[in-house]
Amino acid sequence: MSLGAWIGVGIGAAIMAAPLLWTLLLSLKANAELMRDSGAAFSAPYTLENYRSILQGSSLVQWLLNSVIVSGGTTLGVLTLCSLAGYAFARLEFPFRRTLFAFVLLGLAIPEQAVILPQHQLFAQLGLHNSYPGLILPGLVGPFGVFFMTQYFKAIPKELDEAAMLDGASRFTLFWKVLLPLTLPAQATLGVFTFLASWNSYWWPLISATRSEMFTLTVGLASAQMNYAQTSGLGFLMAQAVFASLPILIVYIIFQKQIVRAMAGASVR
Repeated sequence: MSLGAWIGVGIGAAIMAAPLLWTLLLSLKANAELMRDSGAAFSAPYTLENYRSILQGSSLVQWLLNSVIVSGGTTLGVLTLCSLAGYAFARLEFPFRRTLFAFVLLGLAIPEQAVILPQHQLFAQLGLHNSYPGLILPGLVGPFGVFFMTQYFKAIPKELDEAAMLDGASRFTLFWKVLLPLTLPAQATLGVFTFLASWNSYWWPLISATRSEMFTLTVGLASAQMNYAQTSGLGFLMAQAVFASLPILIVYIIFQKQIVRAMAGASVR
C-alpha cells in the first residue's frame, strides 16, 4: 500500500474509533465532574466507580444475564434447526423438497414488522410474554440459516455419504459423525451472526418484555437513557454501554478464525 492509502486508512480508523474512545473516557470519570464539564473526560483523574456501581446495585447485570440466555438459546436453536434442515434439503430426497425450500426462502422477503401483530396476539394467548421462551422462540425462524447450511452441505462431496453407508452407518450417524464436523466453520459463522442479531434485537424484546426484570440489554439501556434524569449520570450510562459491549467483543475474539475460514471457503465455492 502507498503512503496515501495508509494515511487514508488511518484517518478512517480514527474516525470510527473516536466515539468508542469518547464513551470509554466518559465511563471512567466521576458523574459530578461530568455535570460541570463533559470536556473533563480528556483529563485525569479517572475512576472505576461507575463500574463498581454496576456490579453492586444496577439492573444491568440482570439485563446482561437475560441477553446471554436469550441470545445463547436462540443461537443454539438456530444452529440445531438449520443444520438439520440444511442436511435434509441438501442430501435427502422427499416429496415437494424444492417447493418447501422455495417456501422457506420466501421468509427472507417478509419483514419482522409485517407479522408483529399476529405474533404478539399468539404469544399473549399462550401466556409467553415476559418469559425466556417468549423472547427466544421468534428468533428460531431462520430462513437465511437454512439456505446457508444447505449450500454448505451441498458443497461436501457425496462420495463421503456412499463410503459411510457402505460401512453400515445410519443416516443419523452419517449426519452426526461425518458431515456435521465438516460444517463447523459454517456453524461458527452462522452462530456468531445469529448471536449478534439476537443480542442487538430491540423490536420484539420491547414488545414482549414489559417487566424490568425481563428486559434485555437493548431495552434496558434504552429505558435508562429515556429516564436520564433518574439515572446516576452520564458516566454511569457510558459505563453501562461499555460493560454491555464486552460479550460481543469476546465472541468476535473467540470465533474470528472460524469466520475467516468460512468466508474463505465460501469465496472458493
